Amino acid sequence: MRIAIASGKGGTGKTTLATNLAVVASRQERSAAYVDCDVEEPNGHLFLKPAIAERTPVTTPVPQVIEQACQQCGQCGEICQYSAIVCLGSKVLVYPELCHGCGGCALVCPYQAIVEVPREIGVVERGQAGPVGFVQGLLKVGEAQSPPVIKAVKAAAPDVDWLIIDAPPGTSCPVITTVRDCDFVMLVTEPTPFGLNDLVLAVETMRQLGLPFGVVINRADVGDGRVTDYCAAEGIPVLLEIPDDRRIAQAYSRGELAIEAVPEIAESFVRLCARVEVSLVGELSATEGI
Repeated sequence: MRIAIASGKGGTGKTTLATNLAVVASRQERSAAYVDCDVEEPNGHLFLKPAIAERTPVTTPVPQVIEQACQQCGQCGEICQYSAIVCLGSKVLVYPELCHGCGGCALVCPYQAIVEVPREIGVVERGQAGPVGFVQGLLKVGEAQSPPVIKAVKAAAPDVDWLIIDAPPGTSCPVITTVRDCDFVMLVTEPTPFGLNDLVLAVETMRQLGLPFGVVINRADVGDGRVTDYCAAEGIPVLLEIPDDRRIAQAYSRGELAIEAVPEIAESFVRLCARVEVSLVGELSATEGI
């Protein structure tokens, strides 16, 4: 099962939920892995403390112009939607950071004056954190496009019973790339006006993608009841409410798992695993006629 942990905004507790859930799942006679797709600022490693065994560079193809063959016809610049290659007079300029690697410029060049060369944009790291498999991606500083690294991270994920995928915050392209082929999405929010506003955006995104999802409310005993009222009105299941416990915040600041600092909440994560499994069985029954 591929379970994505997402949110409409940052700072809601995605990584807290994802790392603790991966460890709890591994203790329930399930093989489990944690996959950090928040490649611009991954932090799951701070809590799981994995031993990294493998690092693989991530590259994307970018055009390289063979000046002797180029006739400055300008067709490469005309097809590029991102102005990554531009013909100016007798010179063809390439801006690798803008290139999306589609290969269109090389395809339309009538003189075969363009070849594609790999450019490193990040790295994928694989390892093990006790019984939990671990994969994370790191986008190079200054790079604007994280989806290619996210795809590489997901491709490197091990084959386990529970694959917990920590998504980037928001509702833009990196999030879509992360969640689009998942079996279930947990949307983490907090009971505040800001939390509700961004939850609504995340809910609409999941509905557009046709993905089954539920909500986890972090710091559930602060703020107001508008998040729970919204979920009730929209028929969205609230899977778990995590209390605003000072011990959880202290554990987070030390890079420790909440289930280790506050053992009594571990049972809540066990019930969460069971509830998600029941929900997924229902989805399969509906789609496969079981």
